Amino acid sequence: MKAGLMSPSGKSKNPWEFVVIEEKSQLEKLAGCKKFGSAMLAHAALAIVVLGDLSVSDTWVEDASIATILMQLQAEELGLGSCWVQVRSRETEHGESSEDYVRELLGLPLQMQVLSIVALGRKNETKNPIDEEKLQWEKVHIGKW
Repeated sequence: MKAGLMSPSGKSKNPWEFVVIEEKSQLEKLAGCKKFGSAMLAHAALAIVVLGDLSVSDTWVEDASIATILMQLQAEELGLGSCWVQVRSRETEHGESSEDYVRELLGLPLQMQVLSIVALGRKNETKNPIDEEKLQWEKVHIGKW
């Protein structure tokens, strides 16, 4: 949590907030927040719901994204597995807004927007590092397009 709380934000407004979920029944319910890509939440040791407060900053998406990835990098450093579950602009399998689903499940106030959920636990698999020979250097432009 330190990594998220220490993450930078525009004008140091810190519009992010976090809800830590450890209870198995809540993790199982959170797993239903999307059609695809959220099932692992049911098996996670814990999950961190990453929120942004609209009333604090209009850059909450960027700020909460930075906090999310810094928590994932810290988890990796600690030997834990993590997975980003995108919630913003997604739907449940029944067509309900994923944000509304999570908001209702956790009793979130209206100004709090749900960006993501970070699933944390032991790694099920170890992936190979990115092959540096396959880096898309053509997407790097120096000085101009």
